[in-house]
Amino acid sequence: MQNKQKNISTGAVFLFFIFGLLFFILAGRFLYIQVTEEAGGTALGRKLETKYLREDILEAHRGSIVDRNGEAIAEDTVSYKLTAILDPSVTSSLKHPKHVTDPKKTAEELAQYINMDEEDIYKRLTKKGVFQVEFGTAGKDISHQTKSKIDALKLPGIMFQRDSKRFYPNGVFASHVIGFVEGKYNEETKKTDYTGKMGLEKTMDKYLRETDGIMKYDSDRWGFLLPNSKEQIKAPKDGDTVEVTLDSKIQTFLEDSLNTVQQQYHPEKMVAVVADPKTGEILAMSQRPSFHPTTREGIEDGWQNLAVSDSYEPGSTMKTFTLAAAVQENVFDPNATYKSGTYYVNNNKASKVPDHNAGQGWGTISYLEGLQRSSNVAFAKIAMEQLGPERYRTYLTKFGFDKPTGIDLPNEVSGKILFKWPIEKATTAFGQGTAITPIQQIQAATAVANNGKMMRPYVIKDVIDPATKKVVKKTEPTVVSEPISAETAKKVRDYLGTVITAENGTGHRYKIQGYDVAGKTGTAQMPAPAGGYLTGSSNYIFSFLGMAPKNDPELLMYVAVQQPKVENYADGSIPVSMIFDTVMGNSLQYLNIQPSNKAVKKSYVINDYEGQSVSDAAEELKAQGYQVSILGKGTQVAAQDPKAGTKLLAGERVVLLTNGKPTVPDMKGWSLRDAMKVAKVIGIKLQPVGSGYVVKQSIQPGTTVSSKQYLIIQMKTPEDMHKVEPEKTGEVHD
Repeated sequence: MQNKQKNISTGAVFLFFIFGLLFFILAGRFLYIQVTEEAGGTALGRKLETKYLREDILEAHRGSIVDRNGEAIAEDTVSYKLTAILDPSVTSSLKHPKHVTDPKKTAEELAQYINMDEEDIYKRLTKKGVFQVEFGTAGKDISHQTKSKIDALKLPGIMFQRDSKRFYPNGVFASHVIGFVEGKYNEETKKTDYTGKMGLEKTMDKYLRETDGIMKYDSDRWGFLLPNSKEQIKAPKDGDTVEVTLDSKIQTFLEDSLNTVQQQYHPEKMVAVVADPKTGEILAMSQRPSFHPTTREGIEDGWQNLAVSDSYEPGSTMKTFTLAAAVQENVFDPNATYKSGTYYVNNNKASKVPDHNAGQGWGTISYLEGLQRSSNVAFAKIAMEQLGPERYRTYLTKFGFDKPTGIDLPNEVSGKILFKWPIEKATTAFGQGTAITPIQQIQAATAVANNGKMMRPYVIKDVIDPATKKVVKKTEPTVVSEPISAETAKKVRDYLGTVITAENGTGHRYKIQGYDVAGKTGTAQMPAPAGGYLTGSSNYIFSFLGMAPKNDPELLMYVAVQQPKVENYADGSIPVSMIFDTVMGNSLQYLNIQPSNKAVKKSYVINDYEGQSVSDAAEELKAQGYQVSILGKGTQVAAQDPKAGTKLLAGERVVLLTNGKPTVPDMKGWSLRDAMKVAKVIGIKLQPVGSGYVVKQSIQPGTTVSSKQYLIIQMKTPEDMHKVEPEKTGEVHD
């Protein structure tokens, strides 16, 4: 009995010791954790913060690209991604299903709104063992208008994720200048991240790129904000706004003209540039083939910006600069005569320079007539005998033909001057052999148009922080050099003016009513792959380099059309003049440039009508000769486009938004720029399809709209609608 009690006592002491030891270990552990705030090498405070600290992304937007007047060329806009929930477990009530319950009906309905066959949609909706499905590219970039239509169907399980996309409201519009972006969906931020891949979208990416913000806050276990918790916010930063020198109206004139020529003459390539010769600002630049920056349709036909990345033999537009060098050196006598037809360089029968009429020439004529007729012989003699090759070569450098201009566009190349052999020195004088780029010709021509001062071309005007309005980067006009004097420039313009007006001039087609034009035609042969040149009436690059008004040029323009489908060589200037005359004439009037002689349409500065009576405003505008479109049934003007202070030509359209609910007018027959006025004043998104004039619109006339809607307009050119045949003449050009 005593032994038993002794064993119990010993066991009790042992257990007491064990439990006492455990107590001290636990107490020590608790004390250690309390002092160090760590357990197992983990900071518990930080772990707790991580568990209950929520982090939300504050979305920023990529910077916009706008024209010189603030009109958007590229901007971010809201889009949606379509998904379908297939898992029945998300549905708690059969009366209100949250998953796709009828795949056949759902596929049939969705096929009407997304670019996917009903059968393919059905296959996706009937996949087994998946929670949800997406619809590839067909289900991305869904517009708000399309989303609203699908929502109205009330299809169970059909969901949308909000996203943003890069929107190019003008479609094909200086596409190789502006470029495009590529998007990659970010699962972490649940948004698409865009990176510039071409043009200004690429080169200005560091300015345009946005930085998302972050908001951190303490939350409860359900994610709700705790009372009195402190929020940590890093504000989002939208990308900077890049303001370019392009003018949307002039660019629209250009795009429309290129479309018309493309449809009538189907040339292999076209390039055109409009510049302000006093500053070097590029007001419009485009080409064909081109592409739509949103869909990339057409981009496989050419990545190059032809104005800066393509050098070729310029043809007789080069005579502009040979003439300028000769006038500057006082060796050009317009009344001196020479024998046209064929010229043998250094009396070498193997180095023959023929005039463009198969070497027949026009007998003995003056050098001024040689300019007007675009005689190759005249300019070979000027370079080789009057200027001399070495002196002439220095002017090629002075005019910048042996190096890139430095324009702020990517992938610029330099021309290649062939000047080793006597025949190359002679042919360079009239634009054969030597290759230069369109932008090099524009830069060189600014010296003639701008009284001797050669201006560097540029397209980036400003980079502006959208939040602070602070100018981050600004481009100032730059004088590259002064290759000729102001006196020489004036004489050269006068001589070039006779190319347009003289009886024998090659530039008759480039007359513009009300304005004197100075310029030079060009026709360059196309090199053959095996050497020599191609033959045939279409195998040329037809071009024109012109400026107006002649006495004080405000606009400078170069147009080149390669291999248009014409019946004979003489018709090659028709498509070139269609572009130059339309764009230059409309642009001069739009800019309110005073005419040289004949009267043109009157222009007025538009008054501020906001807050005034709609009827009074409309009456005043109609009295000034404007077309007036009234949006809504209100009695007062709430907004107007164009804005007050804008100069407009009589006959243009003014859009007045009333203080009533905005409605869409009947825009059939309207131009794109008029349709853009409606979109701007209401605040809706405009999506043009095609070019020319409006033939259909997605929102019926008279329909009330909101700023969240999209308006799609179908456009066609007059040629598409009426199939007008081009005029054919027998004029012969250089």
